[in-house]
Amino acid sequence: MAQRLDAARASAHGRDAQIVVHDGVLRQSVIALVAGSELAEHNSPPAASLQVLVGRVRVTGLDESEVAAGHLTVLTHERHAVLALEDSVFLLTTVTSLDPSQRTD
Repeated sequence: MAQRLDAARASAHGRDAQIVVHDGVLRQSVIALVAGSELAEHNSPPAASLQVLVGRVRVTGLDESEVAAGHLTVLTHERHAVLALEDSVFLLTTVTSLDPSQRTD
């Protein structure tokens, strides 16, 4: 995690990401953001969760929530952004596609 934060601190955009699992439609990425940096508003994949490993982030969108280290949240199916309230590292788990019969929204 320290390596990801060091890379984020060295980045002009204040962030770093590394895919750690890529298995079919499943993706897991470790993402580091320095305080004040964000992943700009974007569309949500069919299914996603975010687990903060270090720090604290705010997920914005229809519902806004703060997620602290050790906590896991299911991400909205609406457009959202992620803002680092502190230097943060999180595990983002996504499913990139679903058969229409598998969708719950």
